[in-house]
Amino acid sequence: MTTVYLNGEYVAKERAVISIDDRGFLFGDGIYEGVRAVAGKMFEWDLHAARMVNGLEGLRIEFGAARVAALKEVCERLVRDNGLAGEEAFVYIAVTRGAAPRTHHFPPPGTPPTVYASATKFVPPRALRNTGAQAITFDDMRWSRCDLKTVNLIGNVLARQAAVEAGAFEAILVRDGIVTEGAATTVFAVIDGVLRTHPLGHRILPSVTRAVVLDCAAALKVRVREDAMTEAELRAAEELFVCGTVTDITPIVAVDKKPIGSGKPGPITAKLRDALETRVYAEAPALR
Repeated sequence: MTTVYLNGEYVAKERAVISIDDRGFLFGDGIYEGVRAVAGKMFEWDLHAARMVNGLEGLRIEFGAARVAALKEVCERLVRDNGLAGEEAFVYIAVTRGAAPRTHHFPPPGTPPTVYASATKFVPPRALRNTGAQAITFDDMRWSRCDLKTVNLIGNVLARQAAVEAGAFEAILVRDGIVTEGAATTVFAVIDGVLRTHPLGHRILPSVTRAVVLDCAAALKVRVREDAMTEAELRAAEELFVCGTVTDITPIVAVDKKPIGSGKPGPITAKLRDALETRVYAEAPALR
């Protein structure tokens, strides 16, 4: 039996019921987080919590920092209760504005938010990280506040489906000729020996893995420019990779069927991947 958390209770997943009037269902009016658990511990919890607080504040959902902090214990219990404490798990958390009669404006003050969390087994796709993956480019059609991790992901869904239909791992999003990020990842490229990625702002998600990768790059003395790259620069890159909570660092060796660099994972990508994995498995090296 899989146990989930819903509005203060731990229940069997089959018994978890959310109202059809929930604004997450009706409007995509909510915030979510995906956290990696390694041997029962939440990886970089503080960064995830801070991003969640920022997103809730951005959407003006009344669910403050103290309540977000309390969700850490919920996540840890879900990992234990589902028999995942000795391995890797993916923990999903969502907070919506709650259930109320359907109106575009906010429901009455005091409407309780809906809070849901689950923990599932996670198996890293290590083979793909060693061989490299394919990607496509796709028009970035999302709304203008991509820095808020909302449950409304239709733009990302259409982009990732296009990738699947093309036999690719990821869709790299392009807006006005500028590479923003992946459908579910951050995009990094090595251009003229410098690691490049889009700067933080409204156009991209402040990815937790992005922050950790930049920290690893600083420790390795890899030159970095947080500067948006053009689509042409992307295609001419020496190395390319995407990263995220469930992708770690995955090399991209071809875009739109055309090779990137040598067509194989590059040396800077390999060094950063090793540094990231060392950090992820610091307290559980046997799982690496």
